[in-house]
Amino acid sequence: MTASTASTGTFRALANHNFRLWTVGGIVSNVGTWMQRTAQDWLVLTELAHVNGASAVGVVMALQFGPLALLLPFSGFAADYFDRRLLLFCTQAASGLLALGLGLLTVLGLVQLWHVYIFAFLLGCVAAFDSPARQTFIGELVGEADLANAVALNSTSFNAARMIGPAVAGMLITAVGTGWVFLINAASFVAVIGSLCLLRPADFHSRVRAVRSRGSLVDGFRYVWRRPDLLAVLLMLFLIGAFGLNFPIFISTMSVHAFQAGSGEYGVLSSTMAIGSVVGALLAARRAAPSVPLLIGAALLFGAGCALAAVMPTTWTFGTVLVIIGVAAQTFTTSSNSLVQLSTDSAMRGRVVALLLAIGVGGTPLGAPVVGWVADVAGPRWALGVGAAAGLVAALVGVRYLVKHVGWRPWGRFKTVT
Repeated sequence: MTASTASTGTFRALANHNFRLWTVGGIVSNVGTWMQRTAQDWLVLTELAHVNGASAVGVVMALQFGPLALLLPFSGFAADYFDRRLLLFCTQAASGLLALGLGLLTVLGLVQLWHVYIFAFLLGCVAAFDSPARQTFIGELVGEADLANAVALNSTSFNAARMIGPAVAGMLITAVGTGWVFLINAASFVAVIGSLCLLRPADFHSRVRAVRSRGSLVDGFRYVWRRPDLLAVLLMLFLIGAFGLNFPIFISTMSVHAFQAGSGEYGVLSSTMAIGSVVGALLAARRAAPSVPLLIGAALLFGAGCALAAVMPTTWTFGTVLVIIGVAAQTFTTSSNSLVQLSTDSAMRGRVVALLLAIGVGGTPLGAPVVGWVADVAGPRWALGVGAAAGLVAALVGVRYLVKHVGWRPWGRFKTVT
């Protein structure tokens, strides 16, 4: 029995040396990543797109997250077939170089909107291979027994960085400009690459490698199509991911147009939402296993939070509601990730997780331009209404699955459906 499986509690997976090292390197890099995202959105909205800035931010998001869907058959298979550690070396190094390139263009005063579009697309292509490998690599570090806990703690680390990064970026944008934020992010990748070098391969948990064969690239689609539980979770994730998780648009447009705030307030608001995300991730780490009813509750809370945020009169009341939204969003995304991984055969996990990421994040090319257009035409408060509707419809999808496939009835009775 390993240290991680023998331990209990919210932070039990951190007893594993490799996972602990990976977490330390990851949080440094994630702080830099959130700094870059904040600076990138602010650069586009306030400096490069003088008309229809929210739509331009939506285009950037579409270009950055679209490759997750476009490259899905290849990225998922790569995570199952290749050495994930080596694959992560390549993707993390490439991400650092892209941040360096955009930073140099900005610092030198050469950056234009089309440059940001190109860098966003290239970064999205790298992330398409990085994300499924990074998510499934956790299983090699800790094994099945602590997988759900490790996924939740990994999400906690990501959102702790989300809490720090935007606030720091807001201050740095005011002090030295957006270009230096990009350069600092480039330097932060040294931490995660260093952690990969220091891992102990002898302590990795074995996994079943995918076998290259005709049709192996689309096996993930066939596998999910035969699983109504996975289909329901992925459809719920698509709705919230495409039309609800557009907070670079929501927060930036509310800051600039609804509250006439500056970059400092924008960074603080982004970090405020991350407080709720950290709480949601820690709550997920305490649970033994996620469930579809939990996803339904989180989707309802997310929709209600977006509706409430849309009518908040001040920056600080808006920020308070963002904490609630952060709890709901993180509970939903972390629990759906854990539920899908735990419900999927090991040899198929990379392809199914790639599909999950493509649907949850790759839906952004459909949703972000729509949300950005609504923000430009009707205002940012109506754009938040789109997020509220997404949460409600996602909850209805989950209820339909329980009624049809689990036998749930409004009075709480369950029966096995044959």
